[in-house]
Amino acid sequence: MKIFNKNTLAIVFLVIAGFCSNSFTNLDEGMYPLSDLNRVDLKKAGLEIDRTDIFNPGNVGLVDALVRVGGCTGSFVSDEGLIITNHHCAFGAVQAASTPENDYLTNGFVAPQRGQEIEAKGLTIRITEGYEDVSDRVLKAAASAHDPAERIRIITKERQKIAQEAEKKDPSIKAEVSEMFIGKSYVLFRYKTIEDVRLVYVPKESIGVFGGESDNWVWPRHTGDFAFLRAYVAPDGSPASYSKDNVPYNPKKHLKVNAQGVKEGDFTFILGYPGRTFRHRPAQYIEYQERFLLPYTSELYEFQNKVMEEAGKNNKATEISLATRIKRNANVMKNYQGKMKGLNGIQLVATKEKEDQALAEFIAASPELKDNYGNLMSDIDQYYQKVFADAKRDMWFSQIHSSTSLLNAARYINSFKASLIASTNKPKAFKANLPNLKSALERIYDSYYFDVDSAIFGHMLVDGAEIASDQPIAAMKMVSNPLQFVNTSLSSSKLKDRDFVFNELLESPEALLGYSDELMVFQQAINQQLIELRPEAERQEGVLNKLMGDYVAVKERFQKKDFIPDANSTLRLTFGYIRGYSPADATYVTPFTTIKGIIEKGRIDNPEYDYPEKIRQEWEAKNFGKYAMDELGDVPVNMLYNMDTTGGNSGSPIMNSKGELVGVNFDRAYDATINDFAWNESYSRSIGVDIRYVLWVADKIDNANFLLEEMGI
Repeated sequence: MKIFNKNTLAIVFLVIAGFCSNSFTNLDEGMYPLSDLNRVDLKKAGLEIDRTDIFNPGNVGLVDALVRVGGCTGSFVSDEGLIITNHHCAFGAVQAASTPENDYLTNGFVAPQRGQEIEAKGLTIRITEGYEDVSDRVLKAAASAHDPAERIRIITKERQKIAQEAEKKDPSIKAEVSEMFIGKSYVLFRYKTIEDVRLVYVPKESIGVFGGESDNWVWPRHTGDFAFLRAYVAPDGSPASYSKDNVPYNPKKHLKVNAQGVKEGDFTFILGYPGRTFRHRPAQYIEYQERFLLPYTSELYEFQNKVMEEAGKNNKATEISLATRIKRNANVMKNYQGKMKGLNGIQLVATKEKEDQALAEFIAASPELKDNYGNLMSDIDQYYQKVFADAKRDMWFSQIHSSTSLLNAARYINSFKASLIASTNKPKAFKANLPNLKSALERIYDSYYFDVDSAIFGHMLVDGAEIASDQPIAAMKMVSNPLQFVNTSLSSSKLKDRDFVFNELLESPEALLGYSDELMVFQQAINQQLIELRPEAERQEGVLNKLMGDYVAVKERFQKKDFIPDANSTLRLTFGYIRGYSPADATYVTPFTTIKGIIEKGRIDNPEYDYPEKIRQEWEAKNFGKYAMDELGDVPVNMLYNMDTTGGNSGSPIMNSKGELVGVNFDRAYDATINDFAWNESYSRSIGVDIRYVLWVADKIDNANFLLEEMGI
């Protein structure tokens, strides 16, 4: 049974009040969680359906068509479990299904028959079943804790306890308690998880990734970033792992697809699972991003990608296996570069400093606030000065294992060895936990290449030696010459031999406990230091939790309004309009691109602008079918809108005023990468693939007409 607490924090489908016509131009930020729709008149904003058609506790609404696909969003578009999401959200699963002989990444994939659909390995579907505000219970449990580390442990334990109780009450769901405001409010979410997900239709890479990194986070875009999946369950309707006996899932609700699309100025809204935003943080948090995290990660990922791209140049299997990691790195790298540009462009740190100074003066002017929060701003500054002092070391620790596959394998193996040593029944513990270890190692070795590992490990050790000069890294005491250490530790380690690891090392507890090498000793030193640092890290987390709860509470009083919680991967609504913008002086960009633009980019000497020849042929023949937009005389490909989105909104359905699917969100404009920290209607634009292009490609290019029939087109 769903439980929807009507007295929850303002955490939901709420839209900015105060708009009084369909032609207003100034929007505010808005990733609104589940809440009371009756607080706002969506009709005045442009919605034609009733607000209860979107969300109505105890009844079926549009929210029931929404799913979380891995770290993205998707939506059901048929009553037989058909899901539309982004090409890049299915990318990892397509890579896992691809081989040099069946290269679905390059050539695409179409399954006209159910029996031809391929398992989408690594993807699961989550559906929000309900939510409940549990803030009082969580905060009450920690009310008597004065030690910051103890407070955060109690909060964590209570959140886990609440989730476990919910799952025990209803074993069919997965429960999570999400922190809506750090240190302030908590909501229990109930999810249904579908494990059997299959690839149905994925366009060619030259369509789904058209423009590549040249166009990533940039407008104008011409990317067919879409894919179709299908959810399967056991014959009795219960979630089940992949099986040929499973049947398509029958969702409570699926979206109607509108093949006529939208035009400039039309009202639109998005439902989705945005990842994380950080808009309610002080100036020092933004300073940390600008000075440390963004530049360090961008430079590291740029180096990693150069190494991996070089490794895949002459080996198709290598290219395929590294494709997901390269794509993920490139996406983060360009996003971070956009953030750095944006932070500098709008001087956000300086703006936040002024806001925080005004807040400090507000506190000082009130005896009550001064008594309760008089040290708040200085305590926040003290916390971040500690963060700044250890920033380089902590960032290095956060990247070292993911950078070097063999070191990551050593981490898992060392952890497994430690648990065996501590066990009183080693054979039993070995047998019970071995499958999980093998599964983790399989994922590591699937994208492991010795030359790539060597180059990236060398880069990390050179960085580590420099950082260790003033921020101690204990493991670096073993390294007198970084490049020489790379050669000796990696070359001598038997972990580089996958067969040895799976067929000899993991054959018995004795074999595992009897093996060690220089690389594993190095990893143990890293792990030991992380263990030693953990108590202070937990204390600092507890300090931050309390500080940020107080910071938001005081700031709400100062600004005399309730804030919208930062995005945290829970279901949200945002609304706006199809609208262009002016990215620079005397420049205005329109909100639609067309197939003509694909042809024009194709004339540029850039392999990322290659496209299927059939697109040109159909365009020259004006074979647009019913998918052309009269105002353009062409098929619209991508579109711009001023809705508030971030990571996790990839794959979110773009809906018109009637709640019909008219596009799929996939990106933001370069100026809008700063959305995670600040949103502004003048430059914050998101990008989606127009449903008319999706249907045109499926119909005219890939002969996937069976999908159009299933969607009722």
